[in-house]
Amino acid sequence: METTKQVSIFLDNKPGRLANVLSGLAKEKINVTALTVMDSHEHSVLRTVTDDAAKTIKVLKTMGIPCGEADVLLIELRNQPGALANVCETLAAEHINIDYCYASSGGRNGRVYGIFKVSNNDRAKSVLSGGNSKKAERRQIRDRRSYTGPVR
Repeated sequence: METTKQVSIFLDNKPGRLANVLSGLAKEKINVTALTVMDSHEHSVLRTVTDDAAKTIKVLKTMGIPCGEADVLLIELRNQPGALANVCETLAAEHINIDYCYASSGGRNGRVYGIFKVSNNDRAKSVLSGGNSKKAERRQIRDRRSYTGPVR
């Protein structure tokens, strides 16, 4: 697990915009580790982790495409049911909020990457690596919206 840079790319929601960005990165030999695209009526946001965030930003600026960057956790996972759920449950038990997450489509040796934007990267890294996790003292998570109180 490591902290890495994610590049957020703002695109007009029109045919060919995503292909244009990905072709531009490919021409510069930038490998895309993972990506997700979220759209609205007028524009899309492409979030991606590449093998060279600084070079990615440079290419995008040359292309005149607005972008930004953020620190995210890059977590190598087994490509099996429950791998993402385990990370989410561990973070939830420690009250670390997940702003968003997405995963790569493939990886080395049957593994994939989970990309997590969380409320506290350092604490999340510590908890996920077994550092400050206090499993015996964890409070049970309760969805307050469904809590009805004691039955009388």
